[in-house]
Amino acid sequence: MADSLFTADEHQRIADAVAEAERQTAGEIVPYVVARSGQYDVATWKAASGGALLAALFALAFAYFYDGWGLGWLYTGWAMVLVMTLGGTLGALLALIEPVRRWLAGSDRMAQQVHRRASMAFLDEEVFDTRDRTGILLFVSLMEHRIEVLGDTGINAKVEPEDWVEVVALMRDGIRSGDLAGGMVRGIGKCGELLHRRGVEIREDDTDELHDGVRVREE
Repeated sequence: MADSLFTADEHQRIADAVAEAERQTAGEIVPYVVARSGQYDVATWKAASGGALLAALFALAFAYFYDGWGLGWLYTGWAMVLVMTLGGTLGALLALIEPVRRWLAGSDRMAQQVHRRASMAFLDEEVFDTRDRTGILLFVSLMEHRIEVLGDTGINAKVEPEDWVEVVALMRDGIRSGDLAGGMVRGIGKCGELLHRRGVEIREDDTDELHDGVRVREE
């Protein structure tokens, strides 16, 4: 995934966008993309148990209304176990489909997991380690269809949470149109404009404290 999500040219475009945005602000922008923020095993269990229950109900209904002799085995205990096992297996396989998995995992659980994963990335990449605490993480979690912006204290002192709406919207529009790299480039550019407008001023002796490239992880 890390080798195929972006081409070499797209990696360079994103790094160039970060460098350009940082020419007008003291902000240190860290773009970060993960395939998913969690496994959501609860979705598999929900799907498996639901599939087993539905299979059992179907088998019981069929056995109740069927008048023939050919399927008498459905009345046996081992047959019900087999039917429920097959239904549970089918349900678990359906949970591998991303839209199904998102639905079963639930919006609240995914939001919590993405925030937790973004917080880990903030620490792992040492976004806090800048002179004026002006690091900012642009975090994209693809499976969950979620984007988080985490700023350090120097950013949060001047930028309100609602100010990031347009940055997030540009990135999301790019993802929806199949142009993840382009969406990130536009979002990064808007981030630079916002930080400059909000007074996160660049110093004369400013240096590039965090490298400009996009970080890509499996999870």
